[in-house]
Amino acid sequence: MAEQPYTNTAASTGTSAPAAGNKPRRDFPAQGVPVIQRVNWLGLWTLYMKEVRRFFKVQTQTIWAPAITTLLFLVIFTVAMGRGNRMVLGVNFATFVAPGLIAMGMMQNSFANASFAFLSGKMQGTIIDYLMPPLSEGELMLALIGAAVSRAVLVGLALALVMLLWPGLSLAMAHPWAVLWFGLNGATLLALLGMISSIWAEKFDHNAAVTNFIIQPLSLLSGTFYVVDNMAPVFQTISRLNPFFYVISGFRFGFLGRSDLGTTNAAVIQGALALGVLNGVLALACYLMLKSGWKLKS
Repeated sequence: MAEQPYTNTAASTGTSAPAAGNKPRRDFPAQGVPVIQRVNWLGLWTLYMKEVRRFFKVQTQTIWAPAITTLLFLVIFTVAMGRGNRMVLGVNFATFVAPGLIAMGMMQNSFANASFAFLSGKMQGTIIDYLMPPLSEGELMLALIGAAVSRAVLVGLALALVMLLWPGLSLAMAHPWAVLWFGLNGATLLALLGMISSIWAEKFDHNAAVTNFIIQPLSLLSGTFYVVDNMAPVFQTISRLNPFFYVISGFRFGFLGRSDLGTTNAAVIQGALALGVLNGVLALACYLMLKSGWKLKS
């Protein structure tokens, strides 16, 4: 009788060898059946935590240093422009400028965090660590943007904590929903811009150019330190074309109950919706860039 070739039926069918008196037990899914259903929550959470731990390991540089640097703006502008108990929008100058500084610090650090991920991978040759795991483009975006927004929130809390020590400064919130909406959407806006910049940039000089010639000017000319309505009409129009203006003004409205957007919820809600639409457009653009693999896979 000819010898029959040995075949591992259990291995070929994805089942373990049955023990005596026991039914066959399936350890692995059948071929062609996906292990990850719809969303890879474990992979998404792992990448998110990896990015959070990356910036949290150097929290002195990524959280507290930006908070102290932004606080210096409060000191300088309060001394220079807040003398004589100057009142702006019905409050003292320090209380007026504080919400804008918090929002500005959150946005700048959200951009810094998001713009570092892909660019550092390109420069160090580790970009494959982002592209090879079983994560879709949407999951990759969500993890990286979530980490950037988390850093922005921590910077904002650190700034608020330090500013509470300033004499005469109040951070009482008139409309918490506006603080939450404009704070998170402002951080998301800059995180999306940071991801797009990180995809486009090929060296750190490119990213620095975006920061110095786009992000910083838009931040400083967004009404953080002044009331836009006091400017000439042409400059008011230019300011209202700046998306950062709506983040700063909406965030300030949440604390003071008034801002350049107006004193009613209806006027502020229009700015909130416009900001949400802008984030949606940028998210779609970023997703399509990741999907195409432009400057990442080629």
